[in-house]
Amino acid sequence: MLPPSRKDFKDIYVVFELMESDLHQVIKANDDLTREHYQFFLYQLLRALKYIHTANVYHRDLKPKNILANANCKLKICDFGLARVAFSDTPTTIFWTDYVATRWYRAPELCGSFFSKYTTAIDIWSIGCIFAEVLTGKPLFPGKNVVHQLDLMTDLLGTPSLDTVSRVRNEKARKYLSNMRKKLSVPFSQKFPNADPLALKLLERLLAFDPKDRPTAEEALSDPYFKGLAKVEREPSCQPITKMEFEFERRRLTKEDIRELIFREILEYHPQLLKDYMNGTQRANFLYPSAVDQFRKQFAYLEENGGKSGPVIPLDRKHVSLPRYFFMAV
Repeated sequence: MLPPSRKDFKDIYVVFELMESDLHQVIKANDDLTREHYQFFLYQLLRALKYIHTANVYHRDLKPKNILANANCKLKICDFGLARVAFSDTPTTIFWTDYVATRWYRAPELCGSFFSKYTTAIDIWSIGCIFAEVLTGKPLFPGKNVVHQLDLMTDLLGTPSLDTVSRVRNEKARKYLSNMRKKLSVPFSQKFPNADPLALKLLERLLAFDPKDRPTAEEALSDPYFKGLAKVEREPSCQPITKMEFEFERRRLTKEDIRELIFREILEYHPQLLKDYMNGTQRANFLYPSAVDQFRKQFAYLEENGGKSGPVIPLDRKHVSLPRYFFMAV
């Protein structure tokens, strides 16, 4: 939302579409979800993930509580607090081994920090865990610790191959898996007896123990499970984020510098004003009024009148505000 003044604003107002709930609450509260719901949920999640991954972003903390939902069954991925950008699409991108992903939805290569190098396959695993939870109403791998988490995974998927184990970087984890008793995989049709067989075939791909065996989001959208629903060529993609986006981190910034950067980012949502600003034709006062003052007046009215709302006067806006990239999260 435009600030009333470019040079001395102190507050930022961000307005989002209302999402009444999250997927955790939907799973917890609804016992009347149909196969069509399951399919539509997974389709939206993979569609959003395709967009995120084409931007070279890893979410790293996907879980039901980080997926917003509204009354029309539309989903939006949120909470990018642990997200990271990869400036290369190779499978050897290195990240710091900081906390990544809530344990129950954490890919096996992250358990015990198995890999210091990982790919977008970590998000695909999380989506698989979430989809399994949608199908059953219960978390798939509710591990109490890392070892218990691995035990639950191998109880369902079987022990990984020697080739997979040999590429585990964490020595203790590699030894634990090597010494684990041989386990056979459980048929998904047995674990999820009421699910669509096509859904289970895709779920098995999403939950492949070895990350190289998991599909990309785009490949998953091409799965027969989405026949008649998904058209990969029309699913949105994003321009890859470049290092230039983070160039500001290399400079010592003053308060005024930071305010200017924030203002420039706000203008990305106001295309005409951004054009004027870049052309040096911006006026001292905004051609389009800021809604900030109106919000402040409404909040003040609520405080003065014990929470009773006053008359809402629509703001006369003469343009449409759009983000730089239309972020399709559904």
